[in-house]
Amino acid sequence: MQAYKFETKISEGGTISLPYAIPNLYGMEVELFIVPKEVKPKIIKKASAKNFVSRWAGFLNDMNVDTENAKYEYLSEKYK
Repeated sequence: MQAYKFETKISEGGTISLPYAIPNLYGMEVELFIVPKEVKPKIIKKASAKNFVSRWAGFLNDMNVDTENAKYEYLSEKYK
Protein backbone atom coordinates (compact mmCIF):
# COMPACT_ATOMS: atom_id res chain seq x y z
CA MET A 1 0.00 0.00 0.00
CA GLN A 2 1.32 3.42 -0.96
CA ALA A 3 1.00 6.42 1.36
CA TYR A 4 0.64 10.04 0.30
CA LYS A 5 1.43 13.13 2.29
CA PHE A 6 -0.21 16.48 1.61
CA GLU A 7 0.08 19.80 3.37
CA THR A 8 -3.20 21.67 3.20
CA LYS A 9 -5.53 23.79 5.29
CA ILE A 10 -8.98 22.94 6.59
CA SER A 11 -11.44 25.64 5.48
CA GLU A 12 -13.71 27.53 7.88
CA GLY A 13 -16.52 25.24 6.70
CA GLY A 14 -14.51 22.10 7.53
CA THR A 15 -13.62 21.16 3.94
CA ILE A 16 -10.24 19.62 3.12
CA SER A 17 -8.91 20.15 -0.41
CA LEU A 18 -6.03 18.14 -1.79
CA PRO A 19 -3.45 20.24 -3.60
CA TYR A 20 -3.37 17.97 -6.64
CA ALA A 21 -5.41 14.99 -7.71
CA ILE A 22 -4.25 11.38 -7.83
CA PRO A 23 -6.46 9.68 -10.40
CA ASN A 24 -5.90 6.15 -9.12
CA LEU A 25 -7.56 7.16 -5.81
CA TYR A 26 -10.79 8.38 -7.42
CA GLY A 27 -13.79 6.47 -6.08
CA MET A 28 -11.76 4.57 -3.46
CA GLU A 29 -12.33 4.53 0.27
CA VAL A 30 -9.29 5.90 2.13
CA GLU A 31 -8.19 6.41 5.71
CA LEU A 32 -7.38 9.97 6.67
CA PHE A 33 -5.05 10.95 9.50
CA ILE A 34 -4.98 14.59 10.53
CA VAL A 35 -1.88 15.84 12.31
CA PRO A 36 -1.92 19.56 13.17
CA LYS A 37 1.31 21.39 12.37
CA GLU A 38 3.20 22.83 15.28
CA VAL A 39 3.51 26.57 15.10
CA LYS A 40 7.04 27.56 15.98
CA PRO A 41 7.28 30.94 17.69
CA LYS A 42 9.43 33.48 15.90
CA ILE A 43 12.54 34.46 17.79
CA ILE A 44 12.87 38.21 17.94
CA LYS A 45 16.29 39.60 18.69
CA LYS A 46 16.36 42.32 21.29
CA ALA A 47 17.93 45.50 19.95
CA SER A 48 20.76 46.86 22.02
CA ALA A 49 22.86 49.97 21.79
CA LYS A 50 26.00 47.86 21.50
CA ASN A 51 24.65 46.01 18.44
CA PHE A 52 23.54 49.28 16.85
CA VAL A 53 26.94 50.92 17.33
CA SER A 54 28.84 47.89 16.07
CA ARG A 55 26.66 47.81 12.96
CA TRP A 56 26.64 51.51 12.11
CA ALA A 57 29.88 52.90 13.55
CA GLY A 58 32.08 54.40 10.89
CA PHE A 59 29.76 53.89 7.93
CA LEU A 60 30.63 57.35 6.56
CA ASN A 61 34.40 56.84 6.82
CA ASP A 62 34.65 55.34 3.35
CA MET A 63 32.66 58.12 1.68
CA ASN A 64 35.18 60.96 2.07
CA VAL A 65 32.40 63.25 3.28
CA ASP A 66 33.20 66.26 5.46
CA THR A 67 30.53 65.71 8.10
CA GLU A 68 31.42 68.80 10.13
CA ASN A 69 30.93 71.02 7.09
CA ALA A 70 27.70 69.27 6.21
CA LYS A 71 26.38 69.79 9.76
CA TYR A 72 27.33 73.47 9.64
CA GLU A 73 25.59 74.02 6.30
CA TYR A 74 22.47 72.18 7.45
CA LEU A 75 22.17 74.20 10.65
CA SER A 76 22.91 77.46 8.80
CA GLU A 77 20.03 76.79 6.40
CA LYS A 78 17.70 75.63 9.15
CA TYR A 79 18.18 78.69 11.38
CA LYS A 80 18.32 81.50 8.79
